[in-house]
Amino acid sequence: MKTAHDLVTAAKQRVREITPDEAVAAIKNADLLIDVREADEFAAGHIPGAIHISRGMLEFKLSNAPEFSSRDLDIVLYCKTSGRAALAANALAEMGYVRVQSIGGGFDAWLAEGKPVAKPVLPSFD
Repeated sequence: MKTAHDLVTAAKQRVREITPDEAVAAIKNADLLIDVREADEFAAGHIPGAIHISRGMLEFKLSNAPEFSSRDLDIVLYCKTSGRAALAANALAEMGYVRVQSIGGGFDAWLAEGKPVAKPVLPSFD
C-alpha cells in the first residue's frame, strides 16, 4: 500500500520543480500563480499575485472555468513545503496542461529566502 509520502515522491519525479529564485522569473511570465494551500494558510500570507484554489478543489475549479481551459497556460503552483503542489502539478499534467511548474520547498522556502509576502489588510475600526 502506498503512503502519501510515496505519492508525493512519485509526483516529484514527473513534475518540474523550480527554486524560489527561479520562481520569481517564472511568476512574472505565468498566466496563473496558484496557492493550493488551505484558505486559512492563504489568508495568513501568500506570494503576491497568487490566487487561492485549495488542492482538493483544483481540478474541479479549472475544469469549470472557461478562462482556464487552454492547456498551454503557464501555471506556477505552490503549497507550504511542496508536497501538495507536486501532487497538484501531476494532476494538471494528467489533465493535459503542458506548462506547469511547482515551487520546490513551497511557501516555507519562499519565506526562508526573504521573498515578498502579501497579507490581507484588515479594516481599522478605530
